[in-house]
Amino acid sequence: MDTGSATGVQLSTMNGDAKSKPSSPLVSSAPNKEVHAEDFLSRHSTSVRAGERASFGTYFNAFPASYWRRWTNLETVRLRVRTVGTGAVSVYKSSARGALQHVQTQRVTGEEVSTFELSLNPFGDGGWYWFDLVAGSKSFVLEEAEWQAPGEPVKSGTVTLEITTLNKTSFCINNLRILGEHPEALANVKEVLIVDQGTQKVADAEGFAEVEAMLGGKLRIVNQANLGGSGGFARGMYEAVESGSDYVLLLDDDVVMEPESISRLLTFADRCKTPTIVGGHMFDLYNRTVLHTFGETVNSYRFQPDQPHAEMSLGHDFVRSNLRQTSWMHRRVDVDYNGWWMCLIPTQVIRDIGLSLPVFIKWDDAEYGLRAKSAGYPTVSMPGSAVWHVSWIDKDDLVGWQAYFHTRNRMIAALIHSPYEHGGRVVRETGYIDLKHLISMQYYTAQGRVMAMRDLLKGPGHLHELLPTKLPEIRAMAKEFSDSQIQSEPEAFPAPVMHKPPRHGQGFAAPSYATLIPWAAKTVVRQLTKKIPQTSKEHPQAYIAHQDNKWWRMSQYDSAVVSNAEGTGASWYQRDPKQLRVLLAESLRLNAEILKNWQSLSDQYREALPEITSFEAWKSTFEQHSEESK
Repeated sequence: MDTGSATGVQLSTMNGDAKSKPSSPLVSSAPNKEVHAEDFLSRHSTSVRAGERASFGTYFNAFPASYWRRWTNLETVRLRVRTVGTGAVSVYKSSARGALQHVQTQRVTGEEVSTFELSLNPFGDGGWYWFDLVAGSKSFVLEEAEWQAPGEPVKSGTVTLEITTLNKTSFCINNLRILGEHPEALANVKEVLIVDQGTQKVADAEGFAEVEAMLGGKLRIVNQANLGGSGGFARGMYEAVESGSDYVLLLDDDVVMEPESISRLLTFADRCKTPTIVGGHMFDLYNRTVLHTFGETVNSYRFQPDQPHAEMSLGHDFVRSNLRQTSWMHRRVDVDYNGWWMCLIPTQVIRDIGLSLPVFIKWDDAEYGLRAKSAGYPTVSMPGSAVWHVSWIDKDDLVGWQAYFHTRNRMIAALIHSPYEHGGRVVRETGYIDLKHLISMQYYTAQGRVMAMRDLLKGPGHLHELLPTKLPEIRAMAKEFSDSQIQSEPEAFPAPVMHKPPRHGQGFAAPSYATLIPWAAKTVVRQLTKKIPQTSKEHPQAYIAHQDNKWWRMSQYDSAVVSNAEGTGASWYQRDPKQLRVLLAESLRLNAEILKNWQSLSDQYREALPEITSFEAWKSTFEQHSEESK
């Protein structure tokens, strides 16, 4: 990073741009006080009104001391605050439990620089530093503030910044413009690489010539067939190593980046004790004060994404509870992986453990984090560094074409990394999930899951060849299933008719744990043997909102129109005893075969991992599916 002073290196600067932050970076210490947008003078400068206090104990401006304490050799940090006017600069810290403590106050007048030397020793398990400004009888202006590392500068590594995209041209152009407007973020970026896998090309989009010129020759576009997220990100990894970069920064296409976060990730990674994967957090693009997650692990028994601590919450809204009020956010969170919406990976790690698993989408980031961890390379999800990403709140990717990739890739990751005999609960839960989809009349989803298990049993040798072909195959199958055919208007379906409501009109409830097995057996027998009334073939029995689309509810209908998660349409679920019989039998057979052969399958996938993630294997795939590049 740029030298912050004669004896210090800048770690991060304060963020003061209300337009580009997920929450106002200044939050008054008094809850009834409002933040005034007109007080923000620039990205790094703001004004505090006479007699008021403004706290920088916020997500983007506080210093996550425990992360620097744990993962770097830094022993102290310097806070340098430049102000104009009369007031006070007060430094605070927190403990891992979220207890707040005053550290030091300096009173200032005129144009003055306040410097604080702060120890990182007390932050073994968690805690942050931040400062407040208190104005005197007149306004008090913050010109700039920096967190600095004392001592000689550390040589900054170079970065290949890579975005994998599929027909998200407007997002790409916007992010390229953000980079062009903030050249300081590009100081250590050797190349901005767009891996374009779509039919709507970024190079043909409106505004491309302008942003290309803004990036001063650093932009390159690689066009290739749609190899999924894993194929796009693997290309980014490959090109970063080939170009001699020290890091690759992987970014999703449907994000809005914060340029300061690039500098923060790089500065932290440069100072880590060992080569470390450093990821940014994800905020909701359409609800910008909401943080998706503070960090993720993999539950090794169930092999499902999990939260490291029970008190953590998904979708934390900083409007409801800011950093200082959220005690669990002060405990350091150690993770297994970071989502590839924003993730900085040292090329040394890539050269050692290989590229992404060739699995198209789903589980590629989690598997890579686990692979890196087993090789001795940690992952850190770094607070204060983030992007805004299109949220998954209004999506259900467990249903539909993505179910294939969820099912297959979760099992592949478990075969490679599960420490448990027979993979813990993975196979058992797969069978449960299959049954839930089947009794819910989601036959398209169930068929995709059956295909996933068949392909899993074929072994790892076919994964590369499936990258460009499996998605078209799954989507072509959709026309065979009514539950996968979306209609945008309710009038596309016949009016609902139900002469005899289920459960004698008493409503629906999930079976208890004690009654689940007999309930499931009875439900399957009923769905296999009960004759479907002619009216249910000609009319749905009900319209079901997506939030009411629960397996224990849907299992009681013979047919229903069900809206999708996005709210853009609905499909007609129709009970089909023949489909249920065939798919249930196949699911039971495949799950039994996988369980029986778990150890031999695990050996196959583990032995093949170095080959299928190698530079040579991926290079062959890229050469077969590359298009003309810019």
